[in-house]
Amino acid sequence: MNGPPAAQEDGAQLQRLLGLVRGQPPLRTAVVHPVDALSLGAAVQAAERGLIEPILLGPAPRVRDAAAAAAIDIAPFRLIDVEHSHEAATRACALAAAGETAAIMKGALHTDELMEAVVAPASGLRTDRRMSHVFVLDVPDFPRPLLITDAALNIAPDLMVLRDIVQNAIDCALAMGISEPKVALLSAVETVHPKMPSTIHAAALCKMSDRGQIVGGVLEGPLAFDNAISEAAARTKGIASPVAGRADILVVPDIESGNMLAKQLSYLSHAQSAGIVMGGRVPIMLTSRSDPEASRLASCALAMLVAQHRPSKYAR
Repeated sequence: MNGPPAAQEDGAQLQRLLGLVRGQPPLRTAVVHPVDALSLGAAVQAAERGLIEPILLGPAPRVRDAAAAAAIDIAPFRLIDVEHSHEAATRACALAAAGETAAIMKGALHTDELMEAVVAPASGLRTDRRMSHVFVLDVPDFPRPLLITDAALNIAPDLMVLRDIVQNAIDCALAMGISEPKVALLSAVETVHPKMPSTIHAAALCKMSDRGQIVGGVLEGPLAFDNAISEAAARTKGIASPVAGRADILVVPDIESGNMLAKQLSYLSHAQSAGIVMGGRVPIMLTSRSDPEASRLASCALAMLVAQHRPSKYAR
């Protein structure tokens, strides 16, 4: 009988991410509207660690005032003066589309405002794949990173959007060096139920994987949360699967369940997290004001890995 997962040092998985990019050149990054000490300090701190080469986009007087108030030296960095946050987001997209930056980092503006500029048809950042967010969680006493998607962007994804969400998460895991990641498609039960759309979507996604419409990972679902992460729970239910109890990626049915799951792990299990938007032409870091230093730096490392990884091609 398998015992509990081997204990690990808190933050070990995020430190592993930082280790994967050690010695690599910094990622040229458009930092959108860094007009407070927290967002500006996060960008400069990442630059000092050699993770990013920031280009600051915001109202220049406000950026300089924030730097002065927090005693942050921004003299080494390019500062593009724009009128307001919306213009900062639009200009950041233009820089990325032109190849002048390889990533985008959210500053002191709402996620919706930044993503509205990113997904606009004129942004030049859209691909044939739906964009989605991936959390990479470092859960104490859990032996591997745990990816959760989508808990930030897509509210109630249909089947084809879920296909892109799953593929984006697999590509993120592959970029992190996880070979053939195991994907658990979450629901409340482990069998298909006609009144529970999440179970039908899970079954369809598994068949789509069989037919090459999702590639690079191993899918299983529907699975309840316990059967996705606990081999003992999966055995008790009689679930024989290479994914059950060993999942690397947890795919949630909607943003509400995903957001609650990620925050429960953060606040009750003291998980640390990195996060990235996948599916666009460049990775996008949606750092939160409440993120600790390790999470912000690990998100930069994750963006570096994703920027180097070629997205998988699947059958249509």
